[in-house]
Amino acid sequence: MNTPITSKDNPLLKQLRLLGQDSTAYRTLGRVWLEGDHLCRALLHRGQTPAVAVFSESHWPQADERLRRAAPVVHTVPDRLMASVSALESPAGVGFVWVLPQAPAVLPDVPTVILDRLQDAGNVGSVLRSAAAFGFRQVLALRGTAALWSPKVVRAGMGAHFGLRLIESLSVEDLQGLQVPLVLTSSHQGDWLHQTHLPWPCAWVMGHEGQGVGSALAQRASRWVRIAQPGGEESLNVAAAAAICLHASAVSGQL
Repeated sequence: MNTPITSKDNPLLKQLRLLGQDSTAYRTLGRVWLEGDHLCRALLHRGQTPAVAVFSESHWPQADERLRRAAPVVHTVPDRLMASVSALESPAGVGFVWVLPQAPAVLPDVPTVILDRLQDAGNVGSVLRSAAAFGFRQVLALRGTAALWSPKVVRAGMGAHFGLRLIESLSVEDLQGLQVPLVLTSSHQGDWLHQTHLPWPCAWVMGHEGQGVGSALAQRASRWVRIAQPGGEESLNVAAAAAICLHASAVSGQL
């Protein structure tokens, strides 16, 4: 059974507008707005339960039964109000509100990705997808990195968030407990990635799009590697580099 919402001033809709359009609202509200069928299904696939499900009136009659029954609280809203909370060009017909779990502690010995001040939300979401795909369990984001649960990063992550241990707003000092070797990429130094044996587990460090990895973190590196670029470009996009490096780890350490 669902409860209709008809007023644009409804408190839930006001909260959804904030969560959908403010990149850090989740930090104060403790919840995220997952808009669209794919993200909603990804949450359920990981065994998680949303607190609230919201459907547009036009989508409700054709909505999948699993999505209809996923949350203890279900609302339908007119299509125009669903569009008012959406950050998408084409508003989705369904969205979930999910209560964020408490921030976990850093695990010292699991395959990890460290994000050092990555700015672009698309890059961050793409790195999270690669991390989840290639068996990295933990992503640690240093202060200055794009907010991990911002709407843009969540959309770019395509559901990868729900399979990862995500910890953000860390300092370099917070990484001292890691017991796995830190591996960094460089365009001008280190072993060639395709010729070296990579440690497993390890922690790959992905740095700022323009400035690279900060000096304090670079000094802790156990290994530097380079990606061969026969085409002669100066460097790769950080998300592309991450996909190549994390896949190399998966092949070297697991397959």
